[in-house]
Amino acid sequence: MTDFKDIRLIALDLDDTTLRSDSSLADVTRDAIELVIKNDIEVVVASGRAFKSLPKSVISIAGVRYAISSNGAAIEYVPDGKRLLSVTLRPESVLQTLEVFEGERFEAFIDGQPYCDSEYISDPVRYGCSPAYVEYVQTTRLPISDMPAFIRENLDILDSIDVLCGTLEHKNELWRKAKKLKNVYVTSSSPRLIEISDSSAGKGAALRKLSEILGIESKYIAAFGNGDNDADMLSFAGLGVAVKNASAKCLAAADFICPSNDENGVAETIVKMI
Repeated sequence: MTDFKDIRLIALDLDDTTLRSDSSLADVTRDAIELVIKNDIEVVVASGRAFKSLPKSVISIAGVRYAISSNGAAIEYVPDGKRLLSVTLRPESVLQTLEVFEGERFEAFIDGQPYCDSEYISDPVRYGCSPAYVEYVQTTRLPISDMPAFIRENLDILDSIDVLCGTLEHKNELWRKAKKLKNVYVTSSSPRLIEISDSSAGKGAALRKLSEILGIESKYIAAFGNGDNDADMLSFAGLGVAVKNASAKCLAAADFICPSNDENGVAETIVKMI
């Protein structure tokens, strides 16, 4: 395991890791991020969110220059939004996804913009969304009345597709169906989502690519996460850190477990790196 003092880059998952359960950024966490940046440690956002739905509370911090978004389907340079990496779904994978999940409700990400079923946006809680994320959903998604048709119309340019889950039983059913898909990376960052992107995507793969761009070896990288979609990123990093509230898969991939997102675990741990 890499020693804290050797870290030169920190990759931070956002929801339920860096952000509190109410989706806000604690002042102490913002202060800690600013402090490590001033000490020449690169801080990278690494989120399942599309780029245009990343919270301004984080990406407005001076010195946050890079974002891994859409579960590793893209890497953006934050100051101007320019893409350094773009991995879109293969058309045949998109068509298979629509076939396998026929009748389900979808989100789709295109060039960093999320689009969603208009009925879901009108009442997210009814379809399984946590009340803490209602405002996030309604202010970041563009409503589409016929998502399957919209997805077919944009067959060649989709960053990723999410399938919405209303209950745990529904999600388990969707997981079984997802095993039929080919040439895709399937993961989940939330109890309400099955997330599908190209097989070459994933936060771990994107972090590897960014490490090559920046010339920083994995042994000098720390990655923080809480979800199944963070496990490959934690495994790649020289120091993988899971918050205490992480999923079993994420905890298994971690070298170190810090206090939960509501206990300011990220802030407490990254300050140790300076």
